[in-house]
Amino acid sequence: MKKKYADLIKRFPLLKYITHWITIITLFFIVWLVFFDTYSYFDHRNIDKEIQKLEENKAYYIEQIEADKKSNRKLDKMEEVERYAREKYFMKRENEDIYIIEIDEQYK
Repeated sequence: MKKKYADLIKRFPLLKYITHWITIITLFFIVWLVFFDTYSYFDHRNIDKEIQKLEENKAYYIEQIEADKKSNRKLDKMEEVERYAREKYFMKRENEDIYIIEIDEQYK
């Protein structure tokens, strides 16, 4: 058996380092960490993608908050509040009629 092993090592010198017990244990732990561990490489990759999506959502919502703050500043004046209510909610003054005209999309 030792002779066969010695012949293999003579033919393939790299085999001497591959079959060393420290190398085998190291390879085992690398495989374990990459594939089977709770915090494996693939789990980290998925988590990083999710973090990227959440950061994009955060940027979008920050922009929306800024836009809402601007519109709220506009609505501090009573004339602006009246204009907004008339446009969005079709409110009217006394002795006033509102006619809603809907335009078909095909005629635009």
